[in-house]
Amino acid sequence: MTTTTFFTLDQLAKLDKSRIPKHVAIIPDGNRRWAKQKMEQPDKGHFQGANTLIEIVKSAKEIGIKTITFYLFSTENWARSKDEINCLMWLLQEFLREHREVMQQYGVRFQTVGDLSVFSQNILDSLEETRQATAECDCINMVVALNYGARNEMLRALHKIIDDCNSGTVKKELITENLIASYLDTAPWGDPDLFIRTSGEMRLSNYMLWQLAYTEIYFTDVLWPDFRPSNLLDAAVEFQKRDRRWGGA
Repeated sequence: MTTTTFFTLDQLAKLDKSRIPKHVAIIPDGNRRWAKQKMEQPDKGHFQGANTLIEIVKSAKEIGIKTITFYLFSTENWARSKDEINCLMWLLQEFLREHREVMQQYGVRFQTVGDLSVFSQNILDSLEETRQATAECDCINMVVALNYGARNEMLRALHKIIDDCNSGTVKKELITENLIASYLDTAPWGDPDLFIRTSGEMRLSNYMLWQLAYTEIYFTDVLWPDFRPSNLLDAAVEFQKRDRRWGGA
């Protein structure tokens, strides 16, 4: 049977190419539970989950998704143990170092959202090196949310709007929903068309609360390290079955 890199032609035939979600937001949940099921340490689950990230980005590109945003570290995740946080920070740097060349090969442009001011200089340098290395890539945007929380994002946006009102750049009476959206971290990519959360959890967890107002939501019991391109395809097929009325009749 003829295949592409990740899908058979029969699988791709399930998709309407004119209705591919342009922006997909994902909470890649279940790394620690996956490790527990395998009787491994949590870092093993995070490591396997990191490998899944790049495969899903490459397969997303293949079906025509233009932006994929991953919720990797929330403003609440600082409550985890110091050892786990250190492991996640190390893994982030290793992931970027190991996959920069792959991103370039596949045309993956790397970007971030969230308040990065709290991270060490080493982390910031790794993020910036990857942004610069992939700046000319134009096939798909891989956006990672780091020290991100939707309420924090909206608070930061509000502060900026107030500053601009005080400076005269923005007039209070001209503030609209579109103007507020332009101050959010995700402004360059717009609102997600499809939201996916893995591992069976059914909540938003302070992720893109403004942006997900009319996003189609897809939950799956699959733990993130076991999430495959075929699971992404299933979500896209389900998305295309939805009737998006945007609050209309």
